[in-house]
Amino acid sequence: MIAGASDIRHLETLAGDVSEAVDAALERGNGLLRLAPCWVPRSFLHPGLRLKLDPRDIYAFGLSRGGIDERWFGSTTEATNEGRVEDEGLSYVVDGGRRFTLRDAVAARGPDLIGPRLWDAYGRWPVYSKFFDNMGAIPLHMHQDAEHAALVGQEGKPEGYYFPPQHNHTVNAFPHTFFGLSPGTRKSDIRAALERWEVGDNGVLDHSAAYRLKPGTGWLVGPGILHAPGSLCTYEPQWGSDVFGIYQNLIDGRSVEWDLLVKDVPRDKARNLDHLLEQLDWDANVDPDFKANHYLEPVLVADTLAEGYGDRWVVYGRVKGRQWFTARELTVDPGRRCRIIDPGATSLIVVQGEGTANSLPIRSPIMIGFHEMTQDELFVSDCAALAGVVYENTSPTEPLVILRYFGPEADPAAPEVGGHRL
Repeated sequence: MIAGASDIRHLETLAGDVSEAVDAALERGNGLLRLAPCWVPRSFLHPGLRLKLDPRDIYAFGLSRGGIDERWFGSTTEATNEGRVEDEGLSYVVDGGRRFTLRDAVAARGPDLIGPRLWDAYGRWPVYSKFFDNMGAIPLHMHQDAEHAALVGQEGKPEGYYFPPQHNHTVNAFPHTFFGLSPGTRKSDIRAALERWEVGDNGVLDHSAAYRLKPGTGWLVGPGILHAPGSLCTYEPQWGSDVFGIYQNLIDGRSVEWDLLVKDVPRDKARNLDHLLEQLDWDANVDPDFKANHYLEPVLVADTLAEGYGDRWVVYGRVKGRQWFTARELTVDPGRRCRIIDPGATSLIVVQGEGTANSLPIRSPIMIGFHEMTQDELFVSDCAALAGVVYENTSPTEPLVILRYFGPEADPAAPEVGGHRL
């Protein structure tokens, strides 16, 4: 692990009631909080090397934990990895010589940070986003819905995908994603695949179809839908949960343990194939119009390109009638500035260029050490978002590009799936 002058291990770590520290950080940041990078490994996947993490730090958690293939943004959600470190998955606010978790900050100043509506409804920041970045495809899996996740004390998880061009200079080994199940697939077909778990490739992918992925586009996927994400680096706003079940037992010659299928299943149902089938949203999986009902392309929020900037919805739409999250991509032309009034609190990541946000320096780094601080990630408080954040591109040549996501029902003007065709 490479240590530098900005090594966050040198900071004082606060815990418990951090109210005064939050107030001070918000005042110094003009309503914004600076966040440190939050790295997460997955032992069963192969990192794609596009997160800008120093290659010497890919296995910073230890070889047994696997390589780092995810960076989480604005997270108050713990990663549910085996052998996890205590704060794995939690974002840290950094202010001067001290740090504290965003989760503690929200607990201390919830109405101010995330807004009274979300605080009253959830008592926490209920969403997060991440980059996931893999060399090849991820095994076919699903995320439980609220009903099934509640059986193990968790929450369900819908998620959205956007493939930022800045992190996809190479598409790696398999830039295609399997989504859902082919129309006509029977539940007995998937049951038979699960029964073959220990006798070689269970063939579950025979019942799915792959779609070619394209940078600058995205998808919206509800819980209970099987999917095997491809090898594009993906920006993924999602509900604040880390539940999943993997239904594919062999990926690129590597076996997947049964435990990863039933990680979030009650112990007394861990061999109950009926329960594993019940977790699937069958109608959504076999939808003959799957692409039309889930595929996304960017949609301009307003006609502002002549003013030197463009703000676009990149993740939008509803799952089961509910807007769980949305995400936008802001591009500011060289030497230009704009004031963006957002519908609520947001977490942002700079993917290209440099500039300022409410006078705070922001820039997209070239390479990041595992313990290094950056200037590319901020949490925008609800108050600051509603008042409007001033973004300025200080580069004379390069666009400033920022991704940011929002909580549930925050963006009433956001389009529905298919809005790019209107």
